[in-house]
Amino acid sequence: MELEFLANYLAEPSLVEYNFLKFLPSLIAASAVFLARWTLNQSVHPWNPTLEHYTSYKASELKTSVLALEELQLNTNGCSLNSFRDKYRQQKFKCVATTSSPERVVSVFSRR
Repeated sequence: MELEFLANYLAEPSLVEYNFLKFLPSLIAASAVFLARWTLNQSVHPWNPTLEHYTSYKASELKTSVLALEELQLNTNGCSLNSFRDKYRQQKFKCVATTSSPERVVSVFSRR
């Protein structure tokens, strides 16, 4: 459940960010899963052949959108819409808004 909540938390702000209009919804969804898996566990690559098969996206195709979602996650652009963060800080959403990765996701793309 934590992975699902975190992926939803990562994708939700993209609905109101103009910069995300250039991405297909399926690409944002796949990128949110990628980033959520990375955030929860850096010991394995967040993308695998099964995910690639079902989404039809290679990890390299997700790079731009994953990095953009990470910027939203880290609030590097000073997003003033914090209601979604408050929502996902609640226990019923496993407090995923307080979850962060010790390492930036860009390192995943430089490994492959």
